[in-house]
Amino acid sequence: MDVAHFLFGIFGNATALFLFLAPTITFKRIIRSKSTEQFSGIPYVMTLLNCLLSAWYGLPFVSKNNLLVSTINGTGAAIETIYVIMFIIYAPKKQKGKILGLFTLVLTIFATVALVSLFALHGQARKLFCGFAATIFSIIMYASPLSIIKLVIKTKSVEYMPFFLSLFVFLCGTSWFVFGLLGHDPFVAVPNGFGCGLGALQLLLYFIYRKNKGKGGETDQKPPSASALQMGPDKPNIQDQV
Repeated sequence: MDVAHFLFGIFGNATALFLFLAPTITFKRIIRSKSTEQFSGIPYVMTLLNCLLSAWYGLPFVSKNNLLVSTINGTGAAIETIYVIMFIIYAPKKQKGKILGLFTLVLTIFATVALVSLFALHGQARKLFCGFAATIFSIIMYASPLSIIKLVIKTKSVEYMPFFLSLFVFLCGTSWFVFGLLGHDPFVAVPNGFGCGLGALQLLLYFIYRKNKGKGGETDQKPPSASALQMGPDKPNIQDQV
């Protein structure tokens, strides 16, 4: 059981890292054009908060046997911080202020959760407090692709839902769901079970409408904005797409 728990954690780390690095395509474009264009910076900031809370939850003095949760989310937090800083640098003045303010709020929320759990709570109470905080934002991050799922159903086309990103969302969610089950940890299992289900739905829709890819479906629906094609991680989870 311990070996299986460890192996699923390692697999979860690998699939999550792929998802964390997916937005590099977007940022190459941003750096090349020296503009954030129509891309939204909100998913990166919210994903950062999710990573910070999940990394904190996985620390041994908060929850046991979840160090692999901390390692990948700590890595994800560092990557997302780079994304946010780069976005702030290249964003127009109005958007720059908005993202900077949200970035400050995220750091404040994390600091509050960390300090309260560290100094005011102990044992099971600390685990419950940090677990609920991390789970709420994990589910929010996993739910972000619902708009693109709606678009696929409406247009009957998977043009704007890349197969490999959907596949890795499913694999990532599944591996951490099993990791949570083996570790008897609902704060890991529940949100990732939700992510596993959404990933499976994306794959199902892809195979149903894969022959319509690039045809635009049966409607004149315009391509969704960049922000609609982005998904954030869990313990962990994340998807970003140009």
